[in-house]
Amino acid sequence: MSECTHDCSSCGESCGERTQPQSLQAPAHELSHIKKVIAVVSGKGGVGKSLVTSSLAAAMQRLGKRCGILDADITGPSIPKAFGIHTRAAGSELGLYPVESKGGIPVMSLNLLTEHETDPVVWRGPIIAGTVKQFWTDVIWGELDYLFVDMPPGTGDVPLTVFQSLPVDGIIVVTSPQDLVSMIVTKAVKMAELMNIPVVGLVENYSYFQCPDCGKQHRIFGESHIDAVAAEHSLKVLARLPIDPALAAASDAGEIESIETNYLAGVAELLEAQ
Repeated sequence: MSECTHDCSSCGESCGERTQPQSLQAPAHELSHIKKVIAVVSGKGGVGKSLVTSSLAAAMQRLGKRCGILDADITGPSIPKAFGIHTRAAGSELGLYPVESKGGIPVMSLNLLTEHETDPVVWRGPIIAGTVKQFWTDVIWGELDYLFVDMPPGTGDVPLTVFQSLPVDGIIVVTSPQDLVSMIVTKAVKMAELMNIPVVGLVENYSYFQCPDCGKQHRIFGESHIDAVAAEHSLKVLARLPIDPALAAASDAGEIESIETNYLAGVAELLEAQ
């Protein structure tokens, strides 16, 4: 047998010293036991990923599932505000403890670690990505049925870190009814394919406004393209969210869990059935 050069491309498949591809997944904290990880993504900002993440977690909680939220949008965290959380996260020699919402949803966000909620995060990409990874490895999540990850927009450092370091079971892509949605969804879907992560489906936000007087639906942002986009990628349209002032007010007031009409209840049931 010739001496191993450690260049696996030059040897046969039967080589005993042929190295296997190394997984980049990081272990969760030893006191965390998480059954499923679902990431909520989009190719651009401002489409409502945090609203979808918080509403979906609240809907799953109503089904009796224990859910947590990892806020991976380090430079623009909004999950704590949606749940009315203003307490700083605590830690011990064991690790970091997430802060629970009124409804019992544990949340970890950088806003819970800074001295003031309005303190800007002026960090470079690798530090931001490393912080997100620590939210997985150093936070004591306990027993969770679902951990939802609220992602920053785009396909940069943080999404790459999440997809490589966390055992993501699926992603939900949030879109809006505009012409450029096809390109945005395609970018997100192609990244998921590159990382071998299944796409659960699409959620369209700002789909319509329903007049409280006549009941007619108005397409404020134009006609939807989501059905064509979903068909192009063989994906499901999970939900179409209206422009609902009550939902926006509840989120701003930190009462997202108390909203009577949860438009993602059907999506929660679908996830539960999988």
